[in-house]
Amino acid sequence: MQLTMEFELYQYILIAIVFIWSGFVRSGLGFGGALFTIPFLLLIHDDPLYFLPIISLHLLFFASLTFIGSRKAKPLMRGHNDLEAPRVNWNFVRFTLGIMIIPKLAGVIGLIVLPTKIMNIVIFFMITAYSITYILGQPLKSSSRWLDVIFLIIGGYISGTSLIGGPMVIAVALRHIKTTDFRHTLFVVWGVLVSIKLLAFAWAGISFNLLATLWLLPFAGIGHMIGHRLHNRLLMQDSTRFYQVIGWVLLSTACTGLYQLLR
Repeated sequence: MQLTMEFELYQYILIAIVFIWSGFVRSGLGFGGALFTIPFLLLIHDDPLYFLPIISLHLLFFASLTFIGSRKAKPLMRGHNDLEAPRVNWNFVRFTLGIMIIPKLAGVIGLIVLPTKIMNIVIFFMITAYSITYILGQPLKSSSRWLDVIFLIIGGYISGTSLIGGPMVIAVALRHIKTTDFRHTLFVVWGVLVSIKLLAFAWAGISFNLLATLWLLPFAGIGHMIGHRLHNRLLMQDSTRFYQVIGWVLLSTACTGLYQLLR
């Protein structure tokens, strides 16, 4: 399936805007490229298998750009102290992927096999749950090794079905990763998980929608550049209010999607 004239002009415009937003949150926060965009995309075209390959390929492309650009980055400043240059926490990467691989594969199989309507309902319910935690200012947090494992298993499965397992991984990462290492470490994790998903798509004969991927790449690039500039500011200030606003937007979008599916 390719991005053809099956869409109306206003849908093309809306999709382009959503992908600008996708690039912005992925680069600015280090996660959320799918979580914060899938609900909007599904209201435009209700097939996750259409958009997930595009989002996956964009993630790999822009994650690579981020790593290349970081080699020339200057130290971040917080008051009179320099923040450490961003690095990859390889211990966390190995720990996380070792637990998530099998649930990830199970989730991908579910995405391919289960009916589209069922998958959309699952996605919207998960986004509803996430949005409530953001609105309440109480994002998921792990406090023990056992919770680490549980969150990563659930996050692996959700990531396999829809690429929205980020908050589960973040809940674990908060215990193990320095703030400055967040984006680089998570991009490695996302890159491996997304590669697994793309291999499964190829095996199942699902189109990567390369034409749509290329067409939407400049729009995601605009968002990426804006988010890249915002990233340092998010590191140095409390972003609770930002997440609360996003939470309300996600909740209203997810409720709209569920209403359309269940009515």
